[in-house]
Amino acid sequence: MAAWVKGGAADVDAAVAAAADLLATARVPVLAGLNADVAALRAAYRLAETLGASLDPVAGPGIYAELGALSAGGAMTTTRAETTARADVVLILGNRPWDGDLIAEIAAAPIRRGRATGSERALLSLGGPQNGAIRHVAYGADEGGLAVSLGHLRAFAKGHLAGEEAFADLARRLFAAQYGVVIYDAEELGEIGVEMLQGLIRDLNESTRFFTLPLADPFQGRATVQLSAWTTGQAPRVGFGRHLPEHDPWRFDSARQIAAGEADAALWLAALPAPRPDWLGTLPTVAIVGEGSTEAAGETAEVVITVGVPGESVGGALWNQRRGVIAYADATSPAEAETAAGVLARIRDRLIEKGVSC
Repeated sequence: MAAWVKGGAADVDAAVAAAADLLATARVPVLAGLNADVAALRAAYRLAETLGASLDPVAGPGIYAELGALSAGGAMTTTRAETTARADVVLILGNRPWDGDLIAEIAAAPIRRGRATGSERALLSLGGPQNGAIRHVAYGADEGGLAVSLGHLRAFAKGHLAGEEAFADLARRLFAAQYGVVIYDAEELGEIGVEMLQGLIRDLNESTRFFTLPLADPFQGRATVQLSAWTTGQAPRVGFGRHLPEHDPWRFDSARQIAAGEADAALWLAALPAPRPDWLGTLPTVAIVGEGSTEAAGETAEVVITVGVPGESVGGALWNQRRGVIAYADATSPAEAETAAGVLARIRDRLIEKGVSC
């Protein structure tokens, strides 16, 4: 495994020692990114507890768009398998659901369960692409975006607005469903949009059956939510500065903390590819990244340690979008490699040896 300390090549032991020294001197450290397998996430939470640090996943915006709406009014959700097998009306919101193979799979599959068995499936899209490869009816979004469009649609669905607008036609199609599903990405929709959508779903369920299928973010956010819940009883943005895990989505937003000058050191964990934050390199940072990462040049952090990529060079428990669970992913190209969990544990052990403890 490659490692760098202040831009110079180093062995992993030296890099671990340098990382422990850097974090030991911090008064308000943050652990960010958290795009890794479950073992590494668990090790990151243990390290944060030892340091008195806060944690913030790169998937935070999507996570909190969903959790905010869920805490406000609950959610009615279904699974990919149920959508494919039962849904006779599928509404696709925005652009992100069109990435990957989900929509094509739904379009190609027959309805084989429930009251709609054998009927033709209607695919509808709101604010998405005019995808000519997949037969569907597309509706344009309002200039205000998807959240405003959903408010507009809900007003037609509730009868507060009337007329021959496209939203009236879309509302009629939704109410005609026997088993309907709305597919969306929480970060693309935003918290207000997700809350408006769940209100629309409640309205539809007064006379038919309708559910949502939220897409998982690509940065292990769903796994982080579950691990944080069973570790701290709270959602992922937590801090251990006062000896107990405290949850505060605003206070422990790493970008806000760093921009405000509150944090004085960071550990960036991205064993799996993740978008590099703007703040990387603006304060003393330890980066634990997957092999081949752009951070591996040693130019963006004082200490950089490369580790095996879960599901590629090493195995690991990861969020499985198709199954909707955390599942073990074998290494597709096994190699001798340090794991992120192992490196984090070694840093924590060095800190404990140095007498650092929250």
